[in-house]
Amino acid sequence: MTLFFKPKKAWKFQSFNEGIFVSMAQHFRLSAAARQLSVDSLASLSDAEIFQLLKQARWGNADEMNDVICPHCHTRHHAYFISTRKQWQCKHCQHRFSITAGTIFQGAKLSLRKIMLAIFYFATESKGLSAITLSHKLNVQYKTAWVLLHKFRESLDKAKDLTPLHGEVHIDGAYVNYYIRPKNFRHKRIDRRKKRYQRADKSCVLVFRQRAANQEVMKGADRSIVALVKEENTQDILHLTQRLVKPSSTIHADENPAYDSLTFYYDLWRVNHSQEYRSIDGITNNLAESFFARLRRAITGIYHKMNNKYLMFYANEIVWREDNRRKSVKEKFEQLLKCCLNTLPSRDFTGYWQGNKKAEALFGLASLIASNDLHYMNAA
Repeated sequence: MTLFFKPKKAWKFQSFNEGIFVSMAQHFRLSAAARQLSVDSLASLSDAEIFQLLKQARWGNADEMNDVICPHCHTRHHAYFISTRKQWQCKHCQHRFSITAGTIFQGAKLSLRKIMLAIFYFATESKGLSAITLSHKLNVQYKTAWVLLHKFRESLDKAKDLTPLHGEVHIDGAYVNYYIRPKNFRHKRIDRRKKRYQRADKSCVLVFRQRAANQEVMKGADRSIVALVKEENTQDILHLTQRLVKPSSTIHADENPAYDSLTFYYDLWRVNHSQEYRSIDGITNNLAESFFARLRRAITGIYHKMNNKYLMFYANEIVWREDNRRKSVKEKFEQLLKCCLNTLPSRDFTGYWQGNKKAEALFGLASLIASNDLHYMNAA
């Protein structure tokens, strides 16, 4: 006879295994450490406290309101603070500026409170936040929410770290924009496997993921970089890998022949997914697969479709969510806020609904550039 005992309160989760209760580790998102900031605490802030929060995130020293950096002459000094207008006047160039001047939020008509709430909602989601959902949460138009979310993604894209990865790096690709609804009648359907019958805008997101050195502190990958290619081919993969991965690193890839050339420059290990999930030597590229699991759920459940123009913005958003999965909402909120306040005004989304549309997508090494805006062409 098997006796079952009431589990202790400290055991957050229990699993049933052969009549024995076994304690399991709690998922980070369920822990109290992940809930250091709530929408109630943010919404209860006064306008002055929100202004101080932005001042601290952009220039620091929130207690000293005059201590700022002029966005025009880039001089840090004690500027004149015009309290009635919430603006500063530089003592050197006499330029007047606000808390959002020279940032991704320059010219925004939304209140600072709604911008803060939008950042919070964006940071709390694990797979993404749709513009229609944000428009209902903030009571704004869909167009307003769409542009604001893309400004968040653009700031994350321009702040990404392109330092070459090292150690164990997993590489894989996933195709998007490939589906074509088949004809209703079977005899009218064509073979979509043939290239001439595929979508012209079909593209591939290529991911490079670095395994964390200390798996006890950070399990899985700690850094990820994505690129956009038309298909997995030898030339693009070799050029991107040489740009993004240090020589002599260990690379895990699947059986695709496009990765064969890497064996001359790296310690290459393969797993044949058509035959096995994990090789007999224990080789997988699960770090890349886990990234694509989140990306596919974002496409299927949140965004539904992605134009190639904005695909890198969406992919880098998933990179940010993956690499910061062990951070609390408060840490992600502060990180995104600082990122937005340190990004120059957007040339892709300022005046978007007035006709300022983004240029076509870039592929290969060019896709690493934070934007096809010439102002940021030196990123890659």
